[in-house]
Amino acid sequence: MRVWLVTTGEPLPIDEDGVRLLRAGILSNMLAQRGHDVVWWTSTFDHRRKRHRADSDARVVLDNGVDIRMLHGCGYRRNVSLHRVLDHILVAKYFVRAVKSEPKPDIILCSLPTLELSVATVRYAKAVGVPAVIDIRDLWPDLFEEFVPIWARRALRPLLFPMRWQARLACQRATAITGNAPDMVDWGLKMANRSAGPLDRYFPFGYVTKSLSEEQRNQALFFWTEHGIIPKKDEFTVCYFGVFGPHHEFETVIEAARILENAGESFRFVLCGTGERFECIKTQATRLKSVYLPGWVGVPEMRTLMEISKVGLAPFRSNVGYTGNMPNKPVEYLSAGLPIVSTLQGYLRTFLNTHDCGITCANGDAAGLAQALSALAANQTRLNRMSDNARKVFAEYFDAEKAYGGMIDYLMEVTTNFGKKGNSEV
Repeated sequence: MRVWLVTTGEPLPIDEDGVRLLRAGILSNMLAQRGHDVVWWTSTFDHRRKRHRADSDARVVLDNGVDIRMLHGCGYRRNVSLHRVLDHILVAKYFVRAVKSEPKPDIILCSLPTLELSVATVRYAKAVGVPAVIDIRDLWPDLFEEFVPIWARRALRPLLFPMRWQARLACQRATAITGNAPDMVDWGLKMANRSAGPLDRYFPFGYVTKSLSEEQRNQALFFWTEHGIIPKKDEFTVCYFGVFGPHHEFETVIEAARILENAGESFRFVLCGTGERFECIKTQATRLKSVYLPGWVGVPEMRTLMEISKVGLAPFRSNVGYTGNMPNKPVEYLSAGLPIVSTLQGYLRTFLNTHDCGITCANGDAAGLAQALSALAANQTRLNRMSDNARKVFAEYFDAEKAYGGMIDYLMEVTTNFGKKGNSEV
């Protein structure tokens, strides 16, 4: 089976050592391991680092045969900007140009966003007669309304009409809709203006757990020791990995750390990552001895810090694009047996409650967050139970072999059924 993956914004296997692959990266490797031909269409632009990997379109074929095609847009400095819109338009334009000379695939799995690439994908698939599955990752453009005050949203909606038209077109012309949670699939079906069909399904984000070599572990532990994070200390360690962006409420986290520090409780918050709000958060935490901001860290550092930590932090704002979502970050914590402390209402909250593997605090309630962490630190029995449950639910739902093995079987099913009566367009 020749599979095209159309996904931008994710780390690539050719990025620096220690990069953690996400959905498309893991899936591409697993497809190749099972003998399928994989072409991954993406961008030269590194979304996380905000820099280009190459000065023009580029192609890299990995040792396992995965063929990475990078298309060169203009890039952007801010996630919400006109430059980002232009970058997406250019990448989609170059995709349309590039695929004309390519052997057609048996199936395409395209992430939405970007909207432009999604539309280009379904149009191409229709023209050459192959199935295209749209995998809903973020609810574009619905979530953009939350970047402006409530009073301005009515005026913004007409401006978002072209993007909403693109989302509807992509979903309507897709062979099937997938997503990482049921609500994501439902949103895609709403955009498509149809009910669920037999090929519309959700597949959670999977995660690959790899053992560290002794050298990697020692170097990572040395890194944390240099940053004052010593495993034998008695502090209750709270960890975070990811971006510092507008969808997170680190002000609440910093204030909770301040409350606990002032109360004399032994906590430390190790918040790893980069992003447009990193410097702002760093300034807010300047006088707090319990908050550590080491910047971006690699996989060995992440794994060893999770071993040191007691809980993983998921400080999301309850925006429309997240309440129905199961983000990558909680899955990563579960892989290490870490209970999750979250502020995200909706699907994640229900999941944590159902499986007793974490707690959810109210958005913006620093005192409530501090109290919840203090209560967990004082109740080792509850903490151990949640940790055991975290490992169990990870093995049941999120282990990459299970999650993406099922997705590969699904892609083969879509390919087999495509063209049969009633299944060429669901």
